[in-house]
Amino acid sequence: MRLLVRFLGFLFAAGTVVFLVAVAAVAGLIWHFSKDLPDYSQLQDYEPPVMTRVQAADGSLLGEYAKERRLYLPIQAVPKLVINCFLAAEDKNFYEHGGIDYSGMARAALLYAENFGSNRRPQGASTITQQVAKNFLLTNEVSFSRKIKEALLAMRIERAYSKDKILELYLNEIYLGLGAYGIAAASLVYFDKSVNELTIAEASYLAALPKAPAALHPVRNHDRAVERRNYVIDRLLENGWISAADAEKARKSPLTVTNRANSARTFAGEYFAEEVRRDIFERYGEKKLYEGGLSVHATLDPKIQVMARKTMAAGMVNYDEAQGWRGAMSKLDVSGDWGVKLADVKSLTDISPWRMAVVLETSDQSARIGLQPGRELGGAVSKQRQTGIITLEGVRWAKAASGPTKGKTPTAVSQVLSPGDVIYADPLFKDGNAVEGQYRLRQLPEVSGAMVVMDPWTGRVLAMVGGFSFDQSQFNRATQAYRQPGSSFKPIVYSAALDNGYTPSSEVMDAPIEIDQGQGGGVWRPDNFSNGKYRGATTLRNALRLSLNTVTVRLAQDIGMPLIGEYARRFGVYDELPNYLSYALGAGETTVMRMVTAYSMIANGGRRVKPTLIDRIQDRYGHTIFRHDSRECRGCDAPGGWKNQPEPQLIDRREQVLDPMTAYQITSMMEGVVQGGTAMALKEVGKPIAGKTGTTNEAKDAWFIGFSPDIVVGIYLGYDKPRPLGRGNAATGGHLAAPIARDFLKMALADRPAIPFKIPAGIKLVRVDAKTGLRAGPGDGGRTILEAFKPGTAPPDNYASAVGLGDDGRPVYPQQQPPDADRSLFRPGTGGLY
Repeated sequence: MRLLVRFLGFLFAAGTVVFLVAVAAVAGLIWHFSKDLPDYSQLQDYEPPVMTRVQAADGSLLGEYAKERRLYLPIQAVPKLVINCFLAAEDKNFYEHGGIDYSGMARAALLYAENFGSNRRPQGASTITQQVAKNFLLTNEVSFSRKIKEALLAMRIERAYSKDKILELYLNEIYLGLGAYGIAAASLVYFDKSVNELTIAEASYLAALPKAPAALHPVRNHDRAVERRNYVIDRLLENGWISAADAEKARKSPLTVTNRANSARTFAGEYFAEEVRRDIFERYGEKKLYEGGLSVHATLDPKIQVMARKTMAAGMVNYDEAQGWRGAMSKLDVSGDWGVKLADVKSLTDISPWRMAVVLETSDQSARIGLQPGRELGGAVSKQRQTGIITLEGVRWAKAASGPTKGKTPTAVSQVLSPGDVIYADPLFKDGNAVEGQYRLRQLPEVSGAMVVMDPWTGRVLAMVGGFSFDQSQFNRATQAYRQPGSSFKPIVYSAALDNGYTPSSEVMDAPIEIDQGQGGGVWRPDNFSNGKYRGATTLRNALRLSLNTVTVRLAQDIGMPLIGEYARRFGVYDELPNYLSYALGAGETTVMRMVTAYSMIANGGRRVKPTLIDRIQDRYGHTIFRHDSRECRGCDAPGGWKNQPEPQLIDRREQVLDPMTAYQITSMMEGVVQGGTAMALKEVGKPIAGKTGTTNEAKDAWFIGFSPDIVVGIYLGYDKPRPLGRGNAATGGHLAAPIARDFLKMALADRPAIPFKIPAGIKLVRVDAKTGLRAGPGDGGRTILEAFKPGTAPPDNYASAVGLGDDGRPVYPQQQPPDADRSLFRPGTGGLY
């Protein structure tokens, strides 16, 4: 008995020693691994990379920019269903344990022992807290040392932070495939929904992804993805978090995803969105753009953008088709499965409803085509094959652009198309309705161009078209293409003249002129578009209306190119304008954006505007870090709400770059350009429109810039490598650019009332002879117009005040004499432009 007691005592002592040694060993291990543990306190101030989102003026999403597609969502905004799905999939005891799930660790250890030597990856048994420790503070290394550090950190994190905070970090950090980090981004990427809209099946699929996002791809590994999703649904039912009926319904739900592109595809606004991206990059740098979680409120109006894109594209296509058919883009062997071959041909994705197609067979009356199939989310070519017919009507426009049949209208489809031709086609319309199964032949236009639409009062860019297709060319012709504006620059010249002594009724000679350019430059003989036809003494109004070059050159000679250069600089058209008279005719190069901005200053009464594509930028916390509108609003932030105080007032301290009366005079003169000049195409709009066309030397560019009281539009059409657009009147701004502006403004102004341009105080409207500019007499009848004059410059009431006779024998009045004294830009004592 005594021996037994001694033996038991020995066992106890030995056990105690072993226990103490084990405790010491564990303590040593803990001490050893604790030495190099990362500082978990950084989680408190953790700011994960969050995508920058750009929204249009109506709040619609325009673009997203990120290296990690993530939207940070506070735990209070996460629905209970989503939380339960992730707990069921990853850690059902999350709210009970202290950071480590010992039962889960035991199961993992048992499985490890069973699979020892099989080269299978060990099961982790990590809690959500451990995953937070690993994702934020450690690496993905598969080792016991990492697991020990992970466990130690998890226990420390549990003591430092609340369960909700830990879960918030986890749900916003995890990678869920397809470039999506966190549940908010994943919900958008997979289902194009916010987390509040997710169904049980959808939320369960997202909760299944953290284990292996690539292995659970919804298309490539569809069956495995459904199996894992249903496992999560079963765990929800087992935990009593959903009903049996809801579980059964969720299991039967098909796993369908709506892939959401990361680039701007909304409103055909790719050029606009890219310009915004460049702006943010220049302001804040790459890190802030792609990781800063900025909320960018853009100025783009989606409805106006669609109108601009539609009319500009139609204008380019119409011009290009008039030049003839250049042939198929390429050839394909249509034997076998033509769909797979056609799917591999790169097509443009932003020219809908156009679709790439291959000609399968042809006859005199029609051609059967196969339309390019789409690709599924996994990249596989869709098995669906869609065909259609191109009839003879659909190729009528396709006259040969070269060769013996050049310019001849085709009489058979087989003259234009042959089997294997890769082409573009779009639905054929009759009476405004698409004809089912029938298509029209299309070709990508060689000509290009740009359009900018702006609010003249604020400089907000409402729409921008930088070319036919962003997929085809990312070069933004609205802001990056420097082209000669031609006669569309003349209103700047005439504004300088009106500010310096001239009136709309002042007469300048329209006659041949020779200018010695000096220094071996030879003699320059500017001519009118009319080729040798001159009108003699002509009022400034008529000279602008008819775009007379000789009058403009004489005007520039008189007031001086340095003054015109100063006006061009103040209007933002040019930074420095050389002192050559040809630049008064628009020979310098500028952009559509600059020209539209200049016209906006005329339209708003002479106030400086700075063009902007961004209204406001907020950081990830909602603080405004940029606002375009710098006007002071007095009374807008009155405390305590409305208490019958005076209405808030906007204080506008922007620079006055043009006298308001001059701005109205030049606007009235440009109305004449629309009503009876080179831009008569816009009369169809039926609303007050002022504007000016422009055609450059050799007709390499065609322009129109114009405006209503509250919208400005600018357009140019031309080849990227400049070459003549044609000959004669058919290649002018009035023939090519003005009709595009007409079609756009008819849509943009359709629901707006016909509001006339505002007449500033001080302007005197006088009825004058439309041809001579003299005050109208009793018998002048229909030849008269109302002309705008500044105080003291109106024509006299009678001929007695004439100062003499001009070269043509007609009386000359003081207000018609060009100034020959003070050429200063400012009125004496005012410092303001006049």
